[in-house]
Amino acid sequence: MVYTFICFCLWLLGGVSGVYTDETEMISVMEGDTVTLHTGVTEIQRDEQILWTFRHNNSETHIVEIYKRIISIYDSGKKERFRGRLKIDEKTGSLTITNINTLHSGLYKLQVINERIEHKTFNIAVYGLLTVPVISDLLQNPSVSERSSGQKCSLVCSVLNVSDVTLSWYKGISVLSSISVSDLSISLSLPLEIQCLDDSYSCVVSYSFTNRTTHLNNTDLCHTCSDSVHCCGFSEAVIRLVISALVGVATVAVLVYDIKSGSIQYDRTRG
Repeated sequence: MVYTFICFCLWLLGGVSGVYTDETEMISVMEGDTVTLHTGVTEIQRDEQILWTFRHNNSETHIVEIYKRIISIYDSGKKERFRGRLKIDEKTGSLTITNINTLHSGLYKLQVINERIEHKTFNIAVYGLLTVPVISDLLQNPSVSERSSGQKCSLVCSVLNVSDVTLSWYKGISVLSSISVSDLSISLSLPLEIQCLDDSYSCVVSYSFTNRTTHLNNTDLCHTCSDSVHCCGFSEAVIRLVISALVGVATVAVLVYDIKSGSIQYDRTRG
């Protein structure tokens, strides 16, 4: 740490030049992922010093220091935030964080100190795991217009305990409807009315960098238009039932006619 202080003083006096990168690399990951922050160094020189710091809620702490190729990892600290999660590439000084969680969201700063001081910053945002969206029947009394159409199926897609996500219905690759939320740990639902026996629909819950998808299986929900009054419309179901009844009556009539014809023919042969 004495060496760091000396270098800092020299930098203030103009003896050590500083190289800054105005851009901050934005990194989005999910809980449980592993992320590596690269130094850009090909190989650490013996007199080169590398410092990694972590800033969160206006509090900045050193987490790694490399000097004379000796690696010091400060991963205890308050709440032992990084215990057992930090790994350093001995050749390049790149920092790897394993099994990351939301406590590790924040700003990571790198200083490479030799004849000059080079700076890099990384902003890591850690998101909770995405749950798979669930598609189910939307149970409600159909309106007159819905009943008269006779071709619709009402569904709803739901996802639990999410934040900063978008929930969308797709038909093929086209977005039909969507809803976004930034609140913490809430449940989202998005209804949709579709045509029966059309399985090209899917529901997607997404972050900006990843998503989870559930494809609609109409055989499990809408069934067929012949066996689901609430799905495909009252009118069509009645028509199908009437047709079935007429077919049944016609079949019985044919059987009766055949039986009577057989009886008459039998009587004639006996006479």
